[in-house]
Amino acid sequence: MTNAAQAPEVDEKTVRRAVIASAMGNATEWYDYGVFTSGAIAASIGTVFFPGEGNAILKSLALVAIGFVVRPFGGAFFGPLGDKIGRQRVLAITILLMSGCTFLVGCLPTYSGEYAIGIGAPILVLLLRLIQGFSTGGEYGGAATFIAEYAPTRKRGFWGSFLEMGTLAGYVLGNLVVLTVTLSFTADQVDSWAWRIPFWVALPLGLIGLYLRNKLEDTPEFRRLEAAGEKAEKAPLKETLSRNWRMIMNLIGIVLLLNIADYMLLTTMPTYFTDTLKISDNTATLIIIIVELIQIALIAPIGALSDRVGRKPMLMTAAIGFLVLSYPSIKLMQSGSTVLLFLGFLIVALLLVLMLAVIGSTFPAMFPTRVRYGAFAIGYNVSTSIFGGTCGVVVTALIHGTGNEDWPAFYLMIAAAIALFPIFKIPETARVPMDHINEEGVTAQPAAKAATN
Repeated sequence: MTNAAQAPEVDEKTVRRAVIASAMGNATEWYDYGVFTSGAIAASIGTVFFPGEGNAILKSLALVAIGFVVRPFGGAFFGPLGDKIGRQRVLAITILLMSGCTFLVGCLPTYSGEYAIGIGAPILVLLLRLIQGFSTGGEYGGAATFIAEYAPTRKRGFWGSFLEMGTLAGYVLGNLVVLTVTLSFTADQVDSWAWRIPFWVALPLGLIGLYLRNKLEDTPEFRRLEAAGEKAEKAPLKETLSRNWRMIMNLIGIVLLLNIADYMLLTTMPTYFTDTLKISDNTATLIIIIVELIQIALIAPIGALSDRVGRKPMLMTAAIGFLVLSYPSIKLMQSGSTVLLFLGFLIVALLLVLMLAVIGSTFPAMFPTRVRYGAFAIGYNVSTSIFGGTCGVVVTALIHGTGNEDWPAFYLMIAAAIALFPIFKIPETARVPMDHINEEGVTAQPAAKAATN
């Protein structure tokens, strides 16, 4: 370790290990969403746990949304705790809880049929979703912080982009597993028992992530803080909120667009394709997988580009693009042509990847090291809980309630208009070392000098 004023030097091999370990948590989280929101599994879940009248897919989406209710509480608990005891310890807990809860959903007895427990089945699945939502509240902010504090300043955008590559990879894996199950078994077998298989796959994913995280030391920035005697003795929730509330509000505004776009594409559009546009489950899944693979191919180059041109140009381009192109894109999807549907979905996905590529390097750099995990986790999860987790339920309910199939576009356009202001307000932190960020999100020394780090 160097002197107390500097973060320890880290070699690139260690940085790669830290990035993979962090991205595994995101992959595990979004694997779960990929499984839960795929057309075939969503219908099965809604039926086996919540039988009776009503749309089975909407019931399943509501089950996804319920976990978001407790995410802000998880962020408020795990975030400041990560600022007190370290990022690595908290992240080991969160990935185990997330993967364990997904696995247990696949083990639950159902409402009716053989080995059924009646009303106990929906109660247990709701409890597992709440526990998972609570643990997820501490995952994303910690994982992004972990990567940002390990990555060298001049390549923070590049390495930070791999966090969302984990999101996309986990989601693609979830859809691939579901596609494999639906092609391997009959519809009756899927509804009877094969729906459980994708949930079981989550456990080995989580255990691999846990192993990788336990093999790493805590971040250089956190160790620097410890060496300087500046680490919080108590979880600094009050300090986090009182001194950083303006930047937290900016974060909430940007995350509003990010998560409405993210959850619109990844959790709402699959059921929109099957339930509203009447596309077959397998066709919808294939379209989504292909588009996600294109995003995966682009995300790291865009992250690297942000190291040269900055994060704000990427975010501003995405927001303006959503404002202008969401409506034409949804009309292409509604055309009745599979090719035009693919094109419309791809346009929105390319706008989203401009944001996904830079948020892993942008959001942690909005807060000082002492409260970074907590401030990020609180702001991110409040916004995600209100706007992201409810996206599928709200948009689907609006479509069913009004008969207007354009609501996905309207929702994106409103979110983009709101996000433009906080994107404009935040400082540009590309090429700024993490230990030079203060409560206003600005550097303690000129960026040109900082860039030599």
